[in-house]
Amino acid sequence: METGFQTCYRHPDQQAGVICQRCDRPICPQCMHQASVGFHCPECTKQGAQKVYQGAAALRDRPIVTQVLMGLNVLVFVLGAIAVRNADYLSGSITQFHIDFASIAKAYTNSNQGIQQIGVGNGEWYRLVTSGFVHFGIIHIAVNMWSLWILGTALEQYAGRLRFGIIYAVSLLAGSFGSLIVTPDALSAGASGAIFGLMGALFLAYRERGIPLRSSPLLNVLILNIIITFAIPSISKGAHLGGLAGGALAGWLFFDLARRPGVGTRGAYVMSGAVMVALVVGAVVFANGYQPG
Repeated sequence: METGFQTCYRHPDQQAGVICQRCDRPICPQCMHQASVGFHCPECTKQGAQKVYQGAAALRDRPIVTQVLMGLNVLVFVLGAIAVRNADYLSGSITQFHIDFASIAKAYTNSNQGIQQIGVGNGEWYRLVTSGFVHFGIIHIAVNMWSLWILGTALEQYAGRLRFGIIYAVSLLAGSFGSLIVTPDALSAGASGAIFGLMGALFLAYRERGIPLRSSPLLNVLILNIIITFAIPSISKGAHLGGLAGGALAGWLFFDLARRPGVGTRGAYVMSGAVMVALVVGAVVFANGYQPG
C-alpha cells in the first residue's frame, strides 16, 4: 500500500512505507517489524498479543489476493485427494502415478513430455499456469502455503492488490519457464516458484524504502532457501531461480522503473504484461524445439 507523503510517526524526516496493522500509524522501513499479517510498529511489536485492537488498516489492507491464491491451491489439492483416494497422493510419494492421479498430475504439471508425450510444445501451454497450483503431498502444500501467507501478506500490503497479483503471475510463469528449461522431462509442480518471486519483489520494495540488499530482513531467508534448493535433488532448481528472477524483474518495474520520468505505473503495467506474454511464448517455442535425450 502506498502512503503518499506521509512521514513516520517516530522519524518525521523519513517517508512512511506502510501503515501499522494494529494502530494505523505510518512507519518507515526502520520501524517496520514483520508480523503474521503485514507490518507492526515497534510499540505494537513489544506489546504483541496483549494488544487486541486492530485499526481500520487491518480491514482495508486484508490480504484478499493472498487468501484467494491460498484457497485455490488448497482446493486443487483437496479435489485431487478426493478424486484419487490414494495414500500416495497425500504422502507425496509420486514415484509411480496410480489411477486418476496420472490425469491430475501429468495433465496439469509442467513437463514438455507429460502424459503420452504431449506437453507445452503441443498446445498445452496452460501447464505453465496450472502447475503452480498442483502439490505433491501434505508437507509440500503446507510449507508452500505457510510461505505464501507470510510473504504474500507483506508484499500485498506494500504493493496493493493489483500490483501484487501481477507480480505473482509473472513469478509463476517465470518459475514454470525456468523449470521447463532446466528439467524439461521432469514433472514440476507447486507454488514455490511464484513464492521465490515474492521474495525477489520484496527485495526491490525494501530498496525503494531505503533498505539495501545487504540489510534486508529477507537476505538470510533467501540464502537458506537457495541452499535447500541445491541440497535437495527433488526440488526444481529452475522453478525457484526462474521465479526469483521473474519476481525481481516485476518488482523492479513497479518499484524502480515506474518512478522514473516518462514511465509511471501505467508503463509498468504494460511492460509486466509484455513480460508475461514473452514468458509464455518463450516456453512454447522452447518446448517445440526441445528434443528428448
